[in-house]
Amino acid sequence: MAIRFDHGKLERNVFWLAVASVLVIAVGGLIEVAPLFYISNTIEKVGSIRPYTPLELAGRDIYVREGCYLCHSQMIRPLRDEVERYGHYSLAAESMYDHPFQWGSKRIGPDLARVGGKYSDDWHRQHLKDPRSVVPDSIMPSYSFLFATPLDLRPLPAKLRVQKLLGTPYTDEDVAKARQDAVTQATDNADGADDLAKRYPRAVSRDYSGAGSPTPTEADALIAYLQMLGTQVDFKAYKDQANYR
Repeated sequence: MAIRFDHGKLERNVFWLAVASVLVIAVGGLIEVAPLFYISNTIEKVGSIRPYTPLELAGRDIYVREGCYLCHSQMIRPLRDEVERYGHYSLAAESMYDHPFQWGSKRIGPDLARVGGKYSDDWHRQHLKDPRSVVPDSIMPSYSFLFATPLDLRPLPAKLRVQKLLGTPYTDEDVAKARQDAVTQATDNADGADDLAKRYPRAVSRDYSGAGSPTPTEADALIAYLQMLGTQVDFKAYKDQANYR
């Protein structure tokens, strides 16, 4: 026997309609979220992923501050056209130290998940100063002011401490050396480059902005961040999960 429900009465009663709506949303949310607590591979364990260096973290904050995520995504979907254009699809592990992640919601410009190493520092410098000189159809504004703006090093230790509270595995040494690490990474042939690379594998120290200044600029930080994106996973080794985890 069919069961009839007079939904008209529910729709005319604001209180019970609100209660029913909350229950439906709660049940639906529970069904979607609960399984994640029991799936061990929700985030792939990729051993090569490291936290951002202080300079890269500062560059990421500038990236967010300037709204770069509004025009550029950092998530390559596992679709043939995207993989052929941008490279291997994005792994959840690549965003594990992003608070919040920078996946984006639209692409006015290209996806940047694999932009690291794709272009030279000189290309990035020219692109930030005069986008249309390298991409004629670009609608990106000029960010030349970044090259004249010294990077504020004072907040870096506090930023690392906050990230540490959120679960990023920075050590006390990393926090203590945050300011010096930023200067080291933005300097050619810096004395502390080996120590920096030991604590942050594959971190490259060089004059990213080309200014030759002893004090890093905001351009140094942003370019260092961009040059790191997508470079932490060796996808040839990743295919052999048993040896790469």
